[in-house]
Amino acid sequence: MLSELKAFLFRADVLAVAVAFIIAGAFQTIIDSLVNDVISPILAMVVGTPDFSNVMLGSIKIGNLITAIVNFIIVGTVLFMIIKAAGKKGEDVK
Repeated sequence: MLSELKAFLFRADVLAVAVAFIIAGAFQTIIDSLVNDVISPILAMVVGTPDFSNVMLGSIKIGNLITAIVNFIIVGTVLFMIIKAAGKKGEDVK
């Protein structure tokens, strides 16, 4: 059983997933900085505040949800652009 575990852990796809998680964690700090230091101040100039956490609909606190959705859209857009650029770069190499 121990040898099966060792074989499983050292398969290329398991190692690739482990590396992907580590890189994703490091990349998250870059995305956080981009959102907090670049995009949020621009959003603040347009809407007046980059933080919607105090927004309420009656007694329902929807501000945190709005902030999370905005962050998700920003992160998704940035990742989409990076993946598209990497795909184009790969096509250029071929």
